[in-house]
Amino acid sequence: MNSNVTEVFRPAFTELPGTNLVGIPVSNLTLPSPYVAYGRPNEELCAKHVRYTFKASRVYVVVSKTLAATTDRLDRLVASLKKSDISVVGVRKGITPHTPWTEILSITEECRDANADCVVTLGAGSTTDGAKLVVLCLANDIRTPEQLSRYSVESTDIPTDVKPPVVPLITIPTSLSGGEYFSLAGGTDDTTEHKSHKYGFLHSGMGSKLIILDAELTTLTPAYHWLSTGVRSIDHCVEALCCLTATPVAEEKAEKGLRLLVPSLLRCKADPTDIEAHHRCQMAVNLAMDNVRAGIPMGGSHAIGHQLGPLGVPHGVTSCIMCSAVMKYNICHGADMPDIARRQKKVVDIFWSQPDVAAALKADGLSPETADLGDVVNSIVKTLDLPRSLKAVGIGRDVIPNLSVRALDDFWAPTNPIPLVKPEQVMEILEAVAG
Repeated sequence: MNSNVTEVFRPAFTELPGTNLVGIPVSNLTLPSPYVAYGRPNEELCAKHVRYTFKASRVYVVVSKTLAATTDRLDRLVASLKKSDISVVGVRKGITPHTPWTEILSITEECRDANADCVVTLGAGSTTDGAKLVVLCLANDIRTPEQLSRYSVESTDIPTDVKPPVVPLITIPTSLSGGEYFSLAGGTDDTTEHKSHKYGFLHSGMGSKLIILDAELTTLTPAYHWLSTGVRSIDHCVEALCCLTATPVAEEKAEKGLRLLVPSLLRCKADPTDIEAHHRCQMAVNLAMDNVRAGIPMGGSHAIGHQLGPLGVPHGVTSCIMCSAVMKYNICHGADMPDIARRQKKVVDIFWSQPDVAAALKADGLSPETADLGDVVNSIVKTLDLPRSLKAVGIGRDVIPNLSVRALDDFWAPTNPIPLVKPEQVMEILEAVAG
């Protein structure tokens, strides 16, 4: 960890969540803020908080398969816990993408049999999502896919006495996707004919209790994954700033996040060992996720991106492709809505006001007089050497018609500044990035 960063332990968020999160009413739920800790190596902070904050002594670890196989970070974590007289009662190396229910229930059974009193994740994505579901299953004695299905947000038979998780979840993220800040979890029922359908789960008390940030650890994350998930957080900030119903508080947080994130990603691209830049990226993600948690509606980039995910496109990469295209669409079709142009111009000015970012944009041939927001976002993605078309990720034009229909069902399609209500609208956006 950067020696200039002192040890910190604080709530990730200081305000209550919104009344509606990603289309799910949450007024009846209790969703406390997770805490964030950083400033010392993750293994030291984990041992400290397991023992003294959560007073736990039997830890089950879920770790990224790659991290376990190619680094010594799992060994370091286990050694640090044992040094503090904490037993590691189980380790699961890797969870399959999209979080299959059978794996969740298998981990839950191991935790239950080992009497685990704390779950720790080292990784991101499905590792984080899966652990959120594990602690929910432990609290509600969920043992079968049939039982688990009753707890999804799509269920018409949700139990009336859903118990909040009591086994604390500590997450140590290695990407910038931000899922560790969000209570919602996703899992795929791989036991029925609907094996590609991912269900959401959101109940009181769900999510991480503590997020441990370790910038030095994240320098081990492959650049492609780190930078693309960083663009996901750029997308969070951009769509929040462009949201026609965004509050002044939301705009302030999104702007601050953007100012932290974009130059720091450029620094990470130039020097993958730049620990300070990695830390600044992590601070920016906290800000970006604040608006998602507050219920600020996102737009078309997120709505269409959610449908690209099941086709095998990672969420970070969906933002690399869609954010610029959606901004272009909105400015093109929003000529009679001056607030769209005003908001986009504000975001453009944020990019150009930062010397390192402005230099990158100019090096790509852009000028502040003629470049719109779509141009600017596209240029940053290009500079980061990330995909900018469907073709670049193996998605052909043949899927565009069905994709366009499915995108309309997303909760954020109608909250786009130009509401997406017809397949033809989505088709126009997708055709622009078909490649």
